[in-house]
Amino acid sequence: MADLKDFAEQLVNLTVKEVNELATILKDEYGIEPAAAAVAVAAGPAGGGDDAGEAQTEFDVILKAPGGSKLAVVKLVKELTGLGLKEAKELVDGAPSAIKEGVSKDEAEGLKSSLEEAGAEVELK
Repeated sequence: MADLKDFAEQLVNLTVKEVNELATILKDEYGIEPAAAAVAVAAGPAGGGDDAGEAQTEFDVILKAPGGSKLAVVKLVKELTGLGLKEAKELVDGAPSAIKEGVSKDEAEGLKSSLEEAGAEVELK
């Protein structure tokens, strides 16, 4: 049982880049399309309902679709995340995917507006 808990903790603590790499491995080597699982892992663990009455203070910026100007979105994602060009392209190609997680409302809204200006469809969670 302890091994499963360790495994679950490793999954929850994956970075966006690692989640995308895991999704690629699952798809290429095992034929598993993990789109829903990747979003669930990127969103983090479900809470026990303790913060039901509190306002949300941390937001995840989710790229739903790159839109018509994919190249501009890839360049912007590269700039915003500090990822390399290849990783940014994989992140955009793997949409829906989390661009940044656990950011303030102001930062999340700024990222959303920048990405939408580049033509992407973005969601805040």
